[in-house]
Amino acid sequence: MLEGVNLYIIAAVFVDDISLRELDGSVSRIDLTGVQFSSLVEEEFPMVFAPHLAVLIHSDDSSTDNGVLEVTYYRGDEQIARNVQPLTIEVGKFAYRLVRAEMEFLEPGRVEARCRIGDSDPLVVPYTIKTQKDE
Repeated sequence: MLEGVNLYIIAAVFVDDISLRELDGSVSRIDLTGVQFSSLVEEEFPMVFAPHLAVLIHSDDSSTDNGVLEVTYYRGDEQIARNVQPLTIEVGKFAYRLVRAEMEFLEPGRVEARCRIGDSDPLVVPYTIKTQKDE
């Protein structure tokens, strides 16, 4: 754990769906369906694409339980979308946030979701849009 950092991103993935379920003994499970890092599209370009990014976060035992999650989307060096949301997570617990950005694609290509809490280094998650002819 990093000194002075109390909220951590433990994973971030693009998904089709996310669901929670309780097990005996107050144990929770997070089920992720359709984890993906690319998509094959048949639509004509330009097109708008809005994948769901699931960000899993942990609050350590010394946490103040508050923070800010920032996800910026980049195509190369150009920022094309941004989402900022406050975090309140109970001390010692885990939580998730869904982030959805509508991004315009003029042609097939790759974007990066750069996820961070506060001033921490970003966790980078790539996503690629492909067409049949790219295969």
